[in-house]
Formats: sequence, structure tokens, C-alpha cells
Amino acid sequence: MESPQQTLEALNSTLFAVQLFVYIIAAISLAVGGIGIMNTMYTSVLERTKEIGIMKSIGARNSAIFTIFFIESGLLGTVGGLIGIIFGMGFAYGISFVGRIILGSELIQASIDPLLVVGALLFSFVLGTLFGVLPAYQASKLNPVDSLRAAK
Repeated sequence: MESPQQTLEALNSTLFAVQLFVYIIAAISLAVGGIGIMNTMYTSVLERTKEIGIMKSIGARNSAIFTIFFIESGLLGTVGGLIGIIFGMGFAYGISFVGRIILGSELIQASIDPLLVVGALLFSFVLGTLFGVLPAYQASKLNPVDSLRAAK
């Protein structure tokens, strides 16, 4: 028979392992999402090569081109974060609802902190911009003549 202290230690150990697993999955998900944003932005640069060439030929600076793609990648990250928050909240409230039906009590309750939601959106924007730096830089460095010639 285990003492309450041993039971608590075993529970804490299990909880730590579950938390570590969730953190690893979250880190992998963030990396995959960031690479997805980068890939999308590279594709956007390739598809808009002619547009970039036209903007540069009429006087757009490299910094303006960079800013356009930089903000676009940040918005892409924010939209992804918003979708994730919506699905996460739906999942949390769904689990709470199912728990209430199965257990017949309010033992499992969903609690969403608005500050956490704002932080997640801000983090999504920052993640999007970080993974959008290289494609934005590539877009800003395109030669207008080569861009117009290659986009036929």
C-alpha cells in the first residue's frame, strides 16, 4: 500500500511527463507552421515576381517591398493563430461539455484567459514575421529588369 506522499509523487511525475510531451508536440507544431508560412511566402514571391518588378520599376524601394511581404507573413501567422484559438476553444468547451455529460458534474471546466488569447495572437504574428523575413528579403532584392523578363 502506498502512502499519500508516494501517490502524490507518482501523480506529479506522470503530470510532468504529460506536460513535457505536450510542450514537445507544441514546439514541433510551431516549427511546422512557421515553415509552412515561409513556404507560402516563397511561393507568393515567385508568383508575384512580375508585380514586384513593376513596383520597383516605378520607384518602389527595397524597404517598401520588404515591408509588404513582411507584414503579409505576419498577417498570415495571425490568421493561423486565430484559427488555432477558435479550434482550441471549441475543443476545450467540447471536452468540458462531454465531461459534464459523462461525469454528471462540473469537474471538468473550460477556462479561457483573455490575456492568454491576446498573447497567443501576438505570438502568432511574431512567429509569422520571423519566418517571413527571408522571403521578404528575397523579394526586396529582386532585380526589376530580371523580374519583368522572367515573368513572361
